[in-house]
Amino acid sequence: MPSTTALKRERSAAANTSPARPGLLLAWYDRHRRRLPWRAGPGEASDPYRVWLSEIMLQQTTVKAVGPYFEKFVARWPDVTALGRASQDDVLRMWAGLGYYSRARNLHACAVAVTREHGGVFPDTEEGLRALPGIGPYTAAAIAAIAFDRRTMPVDGNIERVVSRLFAVEEELPQAKPLIQQLAATLLADSRVGGEKSRAGDEKSRAGDSAQALMDLGASICTPKKPACSLCPLNEDCLARAQGRQETFPRKAPKKSGTLRRGAAFVVTRGEELLVRSRPEKGLLGGMTEVPGSDWLAGQEDATAKQQAPALKGLSRWQRRVGVVSHVFTHFPLELVVYTAKAEARTRAPAGMRWVPIATLAGEALPNVMRKVIAHGLDLPLAAPPDTTLAAGPR
Repeated sequence: MPSTTALKRERSAAANTSPARPGLLLAWYDRHRRRLPWRAGPGEASDPYRVWLSEIMLQQTTVKAVGPYFEKFVARWPDVTALGRASQDDVLRMWAGLGYYSRARNLHACAVAVTREHGGVFPDTEEGLRALPGIGPYTAAAIAAIAFDRRTMPVDGNIERVVSRLFAVEEELPQAKPLIQQLAATLLADSRVGGEKSRAGDEKSRAGDSAQALMDLGASICTPKKPACSLCPLNEDCLARAQGRQETFPRKAPKKSGTLRRGAAFVVTRGEELLVRSRPEKGLLGGMTEVPGSDWLAGQEDATAKQQAPALKGLSRWQRRVGVVSHVFTHFPLELVVYTAKAEARTRAPAGMRWVPIATLAGEALPNVMRKVIAHGLDLPLAAPPDTTLAAGPR
């Protein structure tokens, strides 16, 4: 393996002596670009609303998983003003199953801000975009480049992988992010590269196309495993390929697995109705619908969790279901013991809770963990959206 000094020298030379890369990348993109529901066609102006909506949905999620959700959202709320006038509860219901629910709350807050403070028009600069709820540095750069052709390079997981291989970045993520950002910027095309013009006839910088080209390259060619290097437009001066070490990049620090938390969930029925409540607006799964449950704590004993069951008059004896419901959140795994009980007709729901028809549960803003709990507690083949909260794999 080459020394660190030699690798840095090679990487510096590669970054400074490959002016053809942006043009090669765009030429490949013009032939092989993916058709995505939020992406404008060649020569067409991008819709900032669709770009923003897709970028928020794609955080920690895959293109395949996002597609159906995106189509549902734009069918119901075709522009940011329509979304800004919706209720947060409606947005959460539509989002249910897509995971990372703070994104849905921020999505709605951002739509409200754009509608009320900007007249339904997104700011066209990174600085203006970053001032909006839920838009961080990456998302601001992505919207600025793709929707407004600002000369900036957003770096997602696909671009990190392509760039780390192209320049053989030995530093581990996340420490390597600033370096990868710097190197990725060398792949931006300028207005003289690519030969494309907008519908108005003026030259485009094609910064957005450069970014989307790298995203597509990472998704289809420079994949995490078994990259198709022979098909890559940048293969001739890829340092990782020259060293035969493509699959060893990007370098990543070992992931820390969170401590297992345990708790209990209480599935209470009243005839054909189920007892539910809404989680607090702030925090994990904020605003989502759940069945009553205990705290989720490391090392919690089952008996302690059971003591947190809801109190209802005339309730049948609690029955513990065999097995546990397991779920993995970003920072910790969870195991829930499920208890079931039946309430008498006309039993009032405790304060902060409500009865909902079991037949309409699909319309509730249920996170995946609660769908698992309800299905386990009621022996129902409750149709749950696929678990889409996976950050791994091509976007």
